[in-house]
Amino acid sequence: MSAMAERAQPALQPAGQPAILSPVGGSTANGVKRIKVDYMARVEGEGALDIVVEKGAIQHLELRIFEPPRFFEAFLRGRSYREAPDITARICGICPVAYQMSSVHALEKILGIAITPEIRALRRLYYCAEWIESHVLHIYLLHAPDFLGYPSAMAMAANPALRPAVEQALRMKKIGNALLAAIGGREVHPISPCVGGFYKAPSPRELLALKPELEWGLQAALDTVALVATLDYPAFEVDYEFVSLSHPDEFPMNEGRVVSSRGLNIPMEEYESHFIEEHVAHSNALHVYRQGHGSYHVGPLARVNLNVEQLSPAAQRALREHNLVFPSNNPFMSIAARALEVVHAFEEALQLIASYRPPRPPHVDAPPRAGVGCHITEAPRGMLYHRYRIDDAGLIQEARIDAPTTQNLLRMEDDLRAFVPQVIDLPIEEATWQCEQLVRNYDPCISCATHFLKLNIQRRP
Repeated sequence: MSAMAERAQPALQPAGQPAILSPVGGSTANGVKRIKVDYMARVEGEGALDIVVEKGAIQHLELRIFEPPRFFEAFLRGRSYREAPDITARICGICPVAYQMSSVHALEKILGIAITPEIRALRRLYYCAEWIESHVLHIYLLHAPDFLGYPSAMAMAANPALRPAVEQALRMKKIGNALLAAIGGREVHPISPCVGGFYKAPSPRELLALKPELEWGLQAALDTVALVATLDYPAFEVDYEFVSLSHPDEFPMNEGRVVSSRGLNIPMEEYESHFIEEHVAHSNALHVYRQGHGSYHVGPLARVNLNVEQLSPAAQRALREHNLVFPSNNPFMSIAARALEVVHAFEEALQLIASYRPPRPPHVDAPPRAGVGCHITEAPRGMLYHRYRIDDAGLIQEARIDAPTTQNLLRMEDDLRAFVPQVIDLPIEEATWQCEQLVRNYDPCISCATHFLKLNIQRRP
């Protein structure tokens, strides 16, 4: 067991304090019991959950997203294709790389651009940076408090036994941000990526300067796997259909085919023939389902389940050393899948920097032409689909963006339907906390999904 895991064990729950992770209120009157959480803690965006239970059975359950629509697909119409990476990066401050990469790949297909091996390698390094900073943020600051019984990472840091883990997390995230800035020009809404490559590529010296911190980060990532291996995972399994990209030679990031745990194996160009987007009355966010199958699960758990053999050597060793078993149908194991992906990202980043050759030129140009192109990359939270139609002048006529959280929302509702009967008779605070923890398994980015949690449970005898 790592030193960090040993430090983390003594105080999983502060003595005498309930594990309440959001402001809650509750009341019981005329046989109806209500649970209300004004805003879900430790997710990005705003939503509400309404549940009605009658005679012990769920009669009504809706995960309502009330964050206003953001209309990015409409913003793109009439804009030059060259603007798409910069505009779509603004959809999310945590995962702008994913939006940039899905957009540039889709547009390069329209323009017939074939990127060089050097550009391809730099893009994987760029994606490693985002996986590091986004996953570390979620593991330590958003999700670990659920497992360790704290309302926030700040409360965790107040415990001397856990403060080193929080400080380690902040340093790890800073490393991811530094790598992202070295490649993208800045760490929030980067500006260097473009259709065809990068406006400016970093020098070998700039990347090698990050090597000592990345080496430290790889060890910290291995410590993180050791920590999550000690967590107490709720006993809850679901017969999921997991969906992710899969590539024969590497863990999927920018390229691959769309595969599922139920036999789907298609080129990404066939995505819309199998995955249907629909509006539901109770939510500002669209839902996506697999035609003829229903909800499905995307994200780190899906990626690791479907591509575990492609994890880096260090991640494979950590998985075996700590007896982590994948595939897993327990959604709470997503924190372990994220931790393994952090190890992979640090190790691959070091390998890519060691073999780095600056692309010359840094980007490949091509004249605009009319056409339609689509692409999927693996955002930290799962598959991110972009499709564009442009005219002969290179102006965008139509855009479609399916964010990972959009794809997971229906699955979250289905999870809650299966999970609520296990917690419905618990005290209000505990039932609320466990429902929130279930939703946080997905690291939902509600702002990305609106083109969490206000909880109302009505119990009827």
